[in-house]
Amino acid sequence: MPARADPPLLSPPPVVQRQGQALLGGGALCPALQSALESAVGPEKHVWSVSVLDQRGRLLADLNGGIPRVPASNQKLVSTAFALDRLGPDFKLKTQLLRHADGTLEIVGEGDPDLSIAEIQKFAMVALGQGGSRNPASPSSTPVQLMVREEPRQRWWPADWDPADRSYAYGAPITRLALTSNALHMAVMNPAARLQRILDSTIRQQGGQIRLQMVDQQTREAALERSGAPMVVLHREESAPMHALLSLANTESHNFTAEVLMREAADAWDVNRAALSTTRWMQAQGIPMKGLRVRDGSGLSRGNRLTSRSLSVLLWRMAQHPLAAYYQASMAIAGQRGTLRNFLRGTSVQGRFWGKTGTLTGVRSISGILATPHGPRYVSMISNGAYAPKRVMGQILLASQGVSRCPSWNAGGTPHGGPG
Repeated sequence: MPARADPPLLSPPPVVQRQGQALLGGGALCPALQSALESAVGPEKHVWSVSVLDQRGRLLADLNGGIPRVPASNQKLVSTAFALDRLGPDFKLKTQLLRHADGTLEIVGEGDPDLSIAEIQKFAMVALGQGGSRNPASPSSTPVQLMVREEPRQRWWPADWDPADRSYAYGAPITRLALTSNALHMAVMNPAARLQRILDSTIRQQGGQIRLQMVDQQTREAALERSGAPMVVLHREESAPMHALLSLANTESHNFTAEVLMREAADAWDVNRAALSTTRWMQAQGIPMKGLRVRDGSGLSRGNRLTSRSLSVLLWRMAQHPLAAYYQASMAIAGQRGTLRNFLRGTSVQGRFWGKTGTLTGVRSISGILATPHGPRYVSMISNGAYAPKRVMGQILLASQGVSRCPSWNAGGTPHGGPG
């Protein structure tokens, strides 16, 4: 198939110098908040990175904010921002049955995380109606000739995903045609074989036969480009729209969806190429890049590295984006929904913090948008090795919301004393 054309996008405003980041070397811009951060982490300062920005992008307080750490699922904040910017709010993942000029039938997918068995059975029935017969006992019976386009097995998992993770549902293989996200109670380790079984059994139940061929995406695209022959879409199933995909990735921390969104945004299903495209996009947004390393879209890779300063700037930057409301709405809410549904319930932060959690062995992270009486604050916290990170994170969010003893700024941007 031809390369997907990028949709027309509403570009975010130009990158500007962030006053808080520029003045960080002169000391904390909000001494009271800086003191609260240091008090919350106590003697574990060396395993924490914390950054807090205000609505103008000024870095109010920062603790090891430039040290790159393993972000776990906070990586999804990057991949979903990239996808929303590149693909737009109305984007849907498509699974299609194509008929080529030579009569060849072919199924092509884009990784719809909710592709169901019932939907793939529809493809089988349409294919049976287009080619083949329903009398397998007849000498003249013609089997359905069907190709299925898929990524090679070596691309099903990012290379540095822990082998132990790959057997669990959260570490399921990333493929273009993924029934139920390639997961049941555990990961489906051979999704191509599962797909073949379902297509074959569906057609046989209708008295037909099928001759199935799995083809490599890259090889098939090259062959079609050479032929230049037109194709007809016989049947199509579409995913939920982007706002639902973003919510699945961020609110519920669905790894498969985050991986697919990064690949589709990059228009590259090789995870290394997609990661490079993501990195270049971040650089173009003016995100601090020192030490940053993207290895996947979900955060399951232990090779990812982000800083709390990069994440807080990303959040602030996306708040200026024309599609900012979609991005914020995709996140979990403290005390109310998603992975934050039980966090800080009954406190002043409940319903006032939209964020993303991250959890790996030895890693805890939370980053998001905090509503305060002084305007939104963009908070990122990453711990790699903390003893009781959840308690510390709660203290930091409460302090970030409540501390008002910060310098105000005159029209020229020069700090002076006074209530914030």
